[in-house]
Amino acid sequence: MTQAITGPTSTRTPTASHEHRLPTLTGMRFAAAAAVFLCHFSLYIRGNGDFWRTLGEVGVSFFFVLSGFVLTWSTRPETTARTFWRRRAAKVYPNHLVVAAAHAGLLLLTGKAIVAAQILPTATLTQSWLPRFNLMTALSPVSWTLSCEVFFYLAFPLLVRQIRRMSTATLWWVAGALVATIFALPAIALHFIPAGQPVAPLLPYLNNDTWFVGFFPLARLLEFALGMTVARIVAAGKWPQIGLLPATALLALGYWMAMETLLCSFAAATVVPIALVICAGAVADVEGRPSPLRHPYLIWLGEVSFALYLVHKPVIDYGAKLLGIPHFSTMGLTEQVVVGIPMLIVSLLLAWLLHLAVERPAMRRWGRPRPASAGRHRGACPHCGGRLAP
Repeated sequence: MTQAITGPTSTRTPTASHEHRLPTLTGMRFAAAAAVFLCHFSLYIRGNGDFWRTLGEVGVSFFFVLSGFVLTWSTRPETTARTFWRRRAAKVYPNHLVVAAAHAGLLLLTGKAIVAAQILPTATLTQSWLPRFNLMTALSPVSWTLSCEVFFYLAFPLLVRQIRRMSTATLWWVAGALVATIFALPAIALHFIPAGQPVAPLLPYLNNDTWFVGFFPLARLLEFALGMTVARIVAAGKWPQIGLLPATALLALGYWMAMETLLCSFAAATVVPIALVICAGAVADVEGRPSPLRHPYLIWLGEVSFALYLVHKPVIDYGAKLLGIPHFSTMGLTEQVVVGIPMLIVSLLLAWLLHLAVERPAMRRWGRPRPASAGRHRGACPHCGGRLAP
């Protein structure tokens, strides 16, 4: 495929574009990764399990919406689908394969068997299409989200062509339809997807209808598409003036609502405030408004957040095993801090090494524009081809 993936654009001249950097959104990436870290660490804490599980679910939903927003914002109109797919593959697969291989080695060293049927779906990142949790979280526990992201990337060239053709008024209607469908998914699953038996002793709410709402890539594509849609609205300068503080307050309210609803309804309760927070951060960067997430340390943490997301679960699980901490232990708050902070530090160190040794070299090798098209992409980030990698 050689034509540009974005197709004709709206006749409206946008007031913002991929030329604007979005450091606030980079800082948000770390916040989302930290939420998932706390969710997984909470499996070793006796207490309010719904609070921590909701935190992880919101973090994943945040990543999906943010990914759609950033890719739509940063992908240049002349970028071909083939170039886009090559960059995304260079971003995702090297890190994933290294972490999956390391985790497989840890499993073998601790005497656990690896089932052959788990290897191919994990290696190819197709496991989330299968309603079998022993496959989705086997060799790389969090890679089911990458399975969803790979599907998003495959669909992106087609979706962005259509979205760029739409007027702002149409985009608002599309955003509303996406939100309505996200809200409807739990009811669809409840009435049309057989629940079956729980499949994980530690997570008794996991069954087939939960898989459909929470893990099925086609269902999670709605959040990614919402991020794409609101990115175009922001770029057109038509996003309402909602600041970071009120948007964050609405996210906190949605978080509370998520804990009061069915577990499979997390995205429905929080996807709108998530979109508000992301758009508020982007507008703050474009208009030069103050943003606490623009601090250089947070930007660095955001840059290594993809690697952090991949490595933190094995660090927590094997760290707890090494320390003799069982699931749902009786650790007090002081013990939780004493154990949790070193685990986070170790995870960050490993993430930094993975970022330096695998992610950045892979992006330099396969993510750069090829010489024949280098002139068209002059000024693009050498790591993601745009201004910000999701």
